[in-house]
Amino acid sequence: MKRKPNCVCLACNTPVYRRPAQISAGGVYCSSICVGKNQQKPKTCKICQRSYIGANQTCSRSCANSARAGISYTKENKHNKAYQGTLLKEKLAAKRGGTCERCSEANYAILQIHHIKERHKGGTDVVSNLELLCPNCHTTHHQGYSLYKPKKML
Repeated sequence: MKRKPNCVCLACNTPVYRRPAQISAGGVYCSSICVGKNQQKPKTCKICQRSYIGANQTCSRSCANSARAGISYTKENKHNKAYQGTLLKEKLAAKRGGTCERCSEANYAILQIHHIKERHKGGTDVVSNLELLCPNCHTTHHQGYSLYKPKKML
């Protein structure tokens, strides 16, 4: 049996039913969300001076990042290693055909750059020290085996 509403939520003015003891105790809310809304006090964002409710020190991620100094995250950034790796891969593919240099896998998207003389042993990013390998050949080279079993061609 559904009871008729006998009071109103303090946060959103939705009619709700509560027992008389709950009403006399005060603080009648329809849900825990309304309790949270009513108990939190608005803050002022340090960057844009807008009012907001939350635990963060700024109102949004963009305001938090606007105070940061340093590297800009654009593709053309010289410090962006992912972009530099893409340039190396493109350069190697143009010179060596864009296939795996060991098994001739033609899927360019999966090819990885392999350093013949590893960087921690003094190897560099010079084109003569690099190979384009598929993930299977790359894993086989470093670990000695790969779980990949090639499909038999018909």
